[in-house]
Amino acid sequence: MPQFDDIDRVLLDLLQRDADRPLHEIGDLVGLSPSAVQRRIARHRASGVIAGQVAVLDPAAIPGTTLALVMVTLERESRDHHADFAARLARVPEVQQCYAVAGEWDYAVMLVARDLAHCHELGNLLFKDAPNVKRYVTLPVFNAVKTGAYIPLP
Repeated sequence: MPQFDDIDRVLLDLLQRDADRPLHEIGDLVGLSPSAVQRRIARHRASGVIAGQVAVLDPAAIPGTTLALVMVTLERESRDHHADFAARLARVPEVQQCYAVAGEWDYAVMLVARDLAHCHELGNLLFKDAPNVKRYVTLPVFNAVKTGAYIPLP
């Protein structure tokens, strides 16, 4: 488990909010030189704390984008069945997120589709006609109240 000092906490917080910020600006905010900031960022990448850097698109800004949350229960619950299901969904670009969850459902899946008809097609392909899916419920998203991947640091 990586240990974070106060500078790491501020640095990682800043990067989560805007990873495009110039190194000299980050350095000014955390009290380090740009090269020291770069070394810390490289260390966090090498350790896996920083898993990647991407452009986050706003679905509301892209015409023809529909989000849906799909709750899924599997028929059989062996480790292999879960691994097969997870591997299959991991290969589908329209599966934006997939979480194994506890409780009544086995998985919560966030789909991104062109429209409701496409969402229905994806549901049939991924869940209705899929092996080992006992039941699923598709919940279209009307309003994304809060999205993101920000992780508060201890």
